[in-house]
Amino acid sequence: MRDSIDRLVVRISDGLALVGALGVVAMLVHITAYVILRQFLHSPVPATVEIVSYYYMILITFLPLAWAERRGEMISIEIFASLMTGRIGRINEIFVALVTSGVYVVLTYTTWMVAMREFSARSFVISLSVAIPVWPSYFVLPVGFALAAVVTLYRGLMPKQGTAK
Repeated sequence: MRDSIDRLVVRISDGLALVGALGVVAMLVHITAYVILRQFLHSPVPATVEIVSYYYMILITFLPLAWAERRGEMISIEIFASLMTGRIGRINEIFVALVTSGVYVVLTYTTWMVAMREFSARSFVISLSVAIPVWPSYFVLPVGFALAAVVTLYRGLMPKQGTAK
């Protein structure tokens, strides 16, 4: 059971990180096309700033959160953690996982409420007299935060393989 849950967590977090990485590549291609077309044909790709701001940057920032949490690569302060071994160290890991997951849950709820408001309003920005919908990008944040909360909770509450429970 543990192995199947581990594989699911790895697949989901790796998949989201891959989408974030593809967002970086798409942004690179988009901005490069914008610069080349602007310089040589004096006709830049319309709405580049808006698309980069509202889509690419959101994807590459928030979707890989669960991947970074799973790998233990988020910012952490380990001044006293190395001194805590055995049962005290395990209690500290659980406490940190609960607090971190709680923060992610609050962020999930808050960003979900904002996403629903933007969805209801069908938010858009105007670029060169064209309405570009931006409300879909608001849903990336709660998805990223929710999955980071689940991964953090899972990583903190499930003892690592080979350690005592």
